[in-house]
Amino acid sequence: MRLSFFGAAGEVTGSCFLVETGRTRFLVDCGMFQGGPEARAKNLGALKFGSDVRNIDFVLLTHAHIDHSGLLPRLAVLGYRGPIYATPASIDLLGVLLPDSAHIQEKETEWQLRHRRRQGKNDRGVQPPLYTIAEAQTVLRLLRPARYGETISPAENVRVRFHDAGHILGSAWLEVTIEGEGQPRRLVFSGDLGMHSRPVLRDPEKVIPEADVLLVESTYGNRQHRSMPETEDEIVDAFERTRATHGNLIIPSFAVGRTQEILYILADLVRRGRISPLKVYVDSPMANEATRITLAHDDLLDAETRELIAWQQAHPEKMRVEFVADVERSKELNAMREGAVIISASGMCEAGRIKYHLRENLPRSECSILIAGFQAAGTLGRRLVDGARVVKIFGETVPVRARIYTVGGLSAHADQGALLNWLRGFHKPPRMTFITHGESTAAEVFATALHDQLGWKNVHRPVRGEHFEI
Repeated sequence: MRLSFFGAAGEVTGSCFLVETGRTRFLVDCGMFQGGPEARAKNLGALKFGSDVRNIDFVLLTHAHIDHSGLLPRLAVLGYRGPIYATPASIDLLGVLLPDSAHIQEKETEWQLRHRRRQGKNDRGVQPPLYTIAEAQTVLRLLRPARYGETISPAENVRVRFHDAGHILGSAWLEVTIEGEGQPRRLVFSGDLGMHSRPVLRDPEKVIPEADVLLVESTYGNRQHRSMPETEDEIVDAFERTRATHGNLIIPSFAVGRTQEILYILADLVRRGRISPLKVYVDSPMANEATRITLAHDDLLDAETRELIAWQQAHPEKMRVEFVADVERSKELNAMREGAVIISASGMCEAGRIKYHLRENLPRSECSILIAGFQAAGTLGRRLVDGARVVKIFGETVPVRARIYTVGGLSAHADQGALLNWLRGFHKPPRMTFITHGESTAAEVFATALHDQLGWKNVHRPVRGEHFEI
């Protein structure tokens, strides 16, 4: 059996792993690279597996985030027509996320064309979208549901079970059993794991006792998250400071998972009297749809979230939420000079309506920007976190005078302690462990922790394009 790493190896985005058994070839995830201009070239060069993609038998998808799913339409453009297995909630989210990804790309191309033409330049050098909305819609027809705990057989020699990963709605870690000569081999793919005892979703399921091969994420493998009480204190501080200075509070947020968690925390803080009643604008059509889908899958929510939803429905005056749909209303938000709490996508500030809100509010010292999630290297969000005093937005130079808050306790990813606790569920170390989905420093520190704290020895940190014979 051969295992190949085509993304999320020595980096966080672009998750894509190829398993070849001699009888079967399948992918686990097919994600888009994100972060900076080099991501474009990496996405164009991705999905080159040494043979036609039509020779891939099936795809297993851990969850709907674009860095795990965003190149599925491109896979179909290149000729793939096989099944893509995901949980029902992930399938619902993909119906929003993939067309939205295509829409953003098409709009970016249109903007480049207009910009060059205004400068009297020709269209050469304008980057076409990786795929269109129509192509994104096409791949949705290949999706096949797999429920938590259900065993599916996508090939004669392969059995797969999806387990709740507690990362975002529908997220899963995968247990894959491959039969052949001799004993069956068991592979575990962690996908992205969530934190224990966090709002909205149920906790990640514990791992199975044994595995021959494990791929485990390491996004925060080198650090611990702040506690939830500390995180709440930071949010209250940002809210009160911004109200006192008569500015706006802008929250870049991932549309799926993070937006719903922020809404939960704000409502809970209002319920407990830690912040005064407020109105929140969710300015992201995708986040609006993701929230609707989340409420439709209330069986996947934890008991505390269901209780808070009931409280808010009984007290609508305490926290009013306006889900902004049309562009004109979004533009009106940019005209607000104070008192606005705006949650908008994208979470890394790379695309979407958040860029307009940042352009208007970053130059104003009375405003605050609350960064509430991981910011990949090369992204606008990362530059803000790193203390940039000037940034470029839509080609314009924008001074950074607003206060930047970085809230460390809201990550949908498990921190080092939570990852190690999850791995302690194994009765003995896997024969081979591969650390994925982490920048090099995080992966290296996490590998050391596996050795020092768990006593695991056969641990690898693959790089993109590397292959291993199992």
